[in-house]
Amino acid sequence: MAAAALVKEIMGGGCSMTTLFPVSNPPLTLKSINHNRRMRLLNTPPPRTRVPLVVVVKAAISEDLAKLLKSEKPAVGVTFKVRAVLTVRNKHQQDFKETLVNKVDAFADQIGRNVVLQLYSIDIHPKTKAPKKSKAAVLKDWSQKSNLKSEKVNYTCDILVDSDFGIPGAITITNKHQKEFYLETITIEGFASGPLYFPCNSWVHSTTDSPDPRIFFSNQPYLPDQTPAGLKFLREKELKDLRGDGKGVRKLSDRIYDYDVYNDLGNPDRGNDFIRPSLGGQKIPYPRRCRTGRLPSDTDILAESRVEKPFPLYVPRDERFEESKQNTFSTSRLKAVLHNLLPSMVANISKKHDFKGFSQIESLYSEGVHLKLGLQDDILKKLRLPNLVTRLHESSQGGGLLKFDIPKIISKDRFSWLRDDEFARQALAGVNPVNIEKLKVFPPVSQLDPEIYGLQESALKEEHILGYLNGMTVQQAMEEHKLFIIDYHDIYLPFLDRINALDGRKAYATRTIFYLNPSGTLKPIAIELSLPRASPGSQSKRVVNPPIDATSNWTWQLAKAHVCSNDAGVHQLANHWLRTHATMEPFILSAHRQLSAMHPIYKLLEPHMRYTLETNAIARQNLINADGVIEQCFTPGRYAMEISAAAYKNWRFDLEGLPADLIRRGVAVPDPSQKHGLKLLIEDYPYACDGLLIWEAIQKWVQTYVTRYYPDPSSHVCNDRELQAWYTESINVGHADVRHETWWPMLADADDLTAILTTIIWLASAQHAALNFGQYPYGGYIPNRPPLMRRLIPEEKEDPEYMSFLEDPQSYFLSALPSMLQSTKYMAVVDTLSTHSPDEEYIGERQQRDTWTGDAEMVEAFHGFSSEIQRIEKEIETRNGDRSLKNRCGAGVLAYELLAPTSQPGVTCRGVPNSVSI
Repeated sequence: MAAAALVKEIMGGGCSMTTLFPVSNPPLTLKSINHNRRMRLLNTPPPRTRVPLVVVVKAAISEDLAKLLKSEKPAVGVTFKVRAVLTVRNKHQQDFKETLVNKVDAFADQIGRNVVLQLYSIDIHPKTKAPKKSKAAVLKDWSQKSNLKSEKVNYTCDILVDSDFGIPGAITITNKHQKEFYLETITIEGFASGPLYFPCNSWVHSTTDSPDPRIFFSNQPYLPDQTPAGLKFLREKELKDLRGDGKGVRKLSDRIYDYDVYNDLGNPDRGNDFIRPSLGGQKIPYPRRCRTGRLPSDTDILAESRVEKPFPLYVPRDERFEESKQNTFSTSRLKAVLHNLLPSMVANISKKHDFKGFSQIESLYSEGVHLKLGLQDDILKKLRLPNLVTRLHESSQGGGLLKFDIPKIISKDRFSWLRDDEFARQALAGVNPVNIEKLKVFPPVSQLDPEIYGLQESALKEEHILGYLNGMTVQQAMEEHKLFIIDYHDIYLPFLDRINALDGRKAYATRTIFYLNPSGTLKPIAIELSLPRASPGSQSKRVVNPPIDATSNWTWQLAKAHVCSNDAGVHQLANHWLRTHATMEPFILSAHRQLSAMHPIYKLLEPHMRYTLETNAIARQNLINADGVIEQCFTPGRYAMEISAAAYKNWRFDLEGLPADLIRRGVAVPDPSQKHGLKLLIEDYPYACDGLLIWEAIQKWVQTYVTRYYPDPSSHVCNDRELQAWYTESINVGHADVRHETWWPMLADADDLTAILTTIIWLASAQHAALNFGQYPYGGYIPNRPPLMRRLIPEEKEDPEYMSFLEDPQSYFLSALPSMLQSTKYMAVVDTLSTHSPDEEYIGERQQRDTWTGDAEMVEAFHGFSSEIQRIEKEIETRNGDRSLKNRCGAGVLAYELLAPTSQPGVTCRGVPNSVSI
């Protein structure tokens, strides 16, 4: 009992500690010096982290004293005072309501409406068999400090802990204030086991939203069957709370993850033009999205009612954008409004929809949206908005809100978009480098059902391309891997009748044949343009070759523009939205529902799930919805999401990894002698070359991590009930419409798990970055990559438009592009989508870089992964300076940086965030 008496004497008067760290330290020993050195490493702030609410809990006893206590039989009834230091993040800007709520909370805190903390041990009480708990303790000084204007405010809290408490494993927080607050970390020090960290990264709700306290676990990872007895109940309760009961309308403060079909894209209450089919189910298979529980619409019980902007859609509270991210997004949204305000007014009044010349397009970057659009005084008077326009005009001077940045594609060469070599280069190093395939059969063969679409024979013949093959036959060129194709025939043809019936929409289903030059570059040698079954007086298929005279040159440019329009639609609807946004959402929902925050695999996946649910919710509200941006700005119009659903029928998770995808497309073959086990048939393929570097780094990191927790490759993986539930639910519920497909990978051993996780992390990080952040740099100049076309190519004999085409082919070309309003709207949106926010977290980085896990070996392994990512960045930089690589270096050629790992904020055409974050 001597130790107990000593403790009573020391602790009886309390512990006065006002700084973040203890006022006094235990005597220095060799062990304590090493411990302090380790602590300095662990407390190194990570780059690009949130400015959070941080909680630091400190024991008021020294390590030596803790050892003394541990060596004796604990005294009954002896308690120790532990102090918590909470650092609360203030918003940069608060509206009147928020300021008022702060004042009310400050007053309420003084009368008992406060913040209460309680520690839980990893042990259970030997008599009650219930988890050991500390005394409940109240946060101090809220009323005095809550009105401080500093970015972070520190609060303290004293907690009493029994001498036989053991090691803390969880903490609960009850917030009796009206306002939530953001909590990043909790740190506990003073125990013999050393400092303990609680990575929270979460909003702590008010009891007015939910009476249940929040549960946070330490950073020590536990597989389900290794969970300490004192934490089992809390582990199960937290998961149960996150799953919810599948009922009711979700509140914005909820943290419930559940599934639903895409039945909220249309708005039947607005009329027939806004009715859209539900995606998901036997009729139209599609992945599931996050359930909101909103009531059905008034006119269709199967359609969920809409929440229109600016009101937010529900996503679980922790998934919402943080302040800096939200500010970036809101600023971009304001720019989008302003970029379209004046053009739309001009279009409505003067009915002049088309660009009058290429110089007018370029004026969007040099002089601003409104300066060349004829806004004379009489128009301003009709608008009755002269003061507003004047202010906007003034704000645009010197590069204000109404002025577009120069897209990277024309920053080096204004006419690069006209060149065939640049058209082909973008198939390998542009914003959509994932559709080019090796030509395996000539003529190409359609896989469409001939009973529905007729026999779809290709119009391509050997004589169309023979003159471009350097003396080879077509068969020889295919055998020597010289011919490649981008084939959009089958995905577009079933929709063409409906698309071409829309006002201001005209499209073909295209095939483009490329020849691989000895220099390693591609050249387009033929474009096939297909329409549905021929109507009287028109041909359904035609082939266009590179120009031989001035007239055929503009025909060729129109054909390339139609290919780019096809490509823009497939890129946005199939490759970008479907393959990296929509198909990832079920894996994220299931991870939150089935994997505890203590699970090591959850800790691995956490940074790769950040912001995705919020991003997808915004897309459902503004982008992919009826009459949303995608429908307004892309060729498929109201049939856009049906095309996306058609692409889902061919989606296969087992082929989504980069090596498998390259092999499937025939642009690579297995070769064990090569560094990545693959031989690229196009050696200078920037997307594939850089992507394989990142793929290999991810794979090695994941393999190291998985091996750590599953040393027995098979039995441990099979017996992990949370892990198996996560993967099973992702397939059977999240991808229910394809759950019976035989191509789903098994999850039977550690190798299976490594492959599945590598694919998910690749898709969320590098694959999404390659498909997203080049949208404005490449598509911001409309002629380079028109998202829609409004006119077909006139036929020489029957088409009455042919004479106008001959008289002024340039004007005809411009009139086939999107209108001025469509163009500026599209440019503003892809500018937003291409923007990195200041709080972006890039691959090789993560919040609490050294304390996200209590496994020091994995912290060290992650540092190794980060170092490899830094090495890759340098290698990519070297490649972009290698003049022998003509697809990424040369006069007027853009360096390929979309897979360069890091970036500054803004539109940079580079950077690989950890997650689908925009």
